[in-house]
Order: sequence, then C-alpha cells, then structure tokens
Amino acid sequence: MTEQKSNITNIGVAMFTVADQDKALDFYTRVLGFEVRGDTRFGPDGEYRWLEVAPVGSTARLALNPPMYDSPGGSAIGVETADVRAEHARLSAIDGVEVDPIDGDTDPNVPLMFMLRDPDGNVVTVVQA
Repeated sequence: MTEQKSNITNIGVAMFTVADQDKALDFYTRVLGFEVRGDTRFGPDGEYRWLEVAPVGSTARLALNPPMYDSPGGSAIGVETADVRAEHARLSAIDGVEVDPIDGDTDPNVPLMFMLRDPDGNVVTVVQA
C-alpha cells in the first residue's frame, strides 16, 4: 500500500464547548478583543447556532459551541502576542479575569507565556511571538 500525501493545509477552526454562547461571546470579544467572524442560526427551526470568533487579522477561528457529548470546558488553545507583559497587565486589570503568572523568565529556550481560563474553564495560553 502506498501512502498518500495529505491535502490538509491549514487549521481553520478550533472548537470550544461552552455552556452559554452569549457569555462566551462576551468574554472573547470584550476581554480578549476578538472579533465575531460568524454567527449563524441553523436547523429546522433555527435552534442551533454556529458562532465563530478570532483575533483581528487571524486566519484561524475559534468556534464556541454548546456541548454535544460532554460538559463544557476542557479544551485549550494558544494565542500569540508581540508583548506578553503588556497583555498580561491589560488582562489582569479587568475585573473578574484571573490570569496566571508569567512563565518563561528563567529559561531562555522557553518563550514568555501565561494562561487564563474562559468562563467554562477552557484554557487560553498567551505566548510571546
């Protein structure tokens, strides 16, 4: 059997499960500054909602979906910034947002980074790029 080369060229959409799409939308747009890339109702009576957000200029998107099989939360993504310290300070100043301390100061081979969680416990790691 000959292996075929994959035609996959991009990660287009990562998906988080969330309990409340509107609450998640508020977090990602107001707190992280993402923009809405899609917000569409579908299904026979419009009972389903496909909601996508992304950092301005990003080609990858994040879909915020209600749980299909499990409870919300439990996923993780990494996002990049040119200034981790400034983003850490900005997010730390927002009421109700808890950010972990910055890591990477002690190892020159590890980029500066920190983590925070959305209201459902999904992890967002902010990395110096």
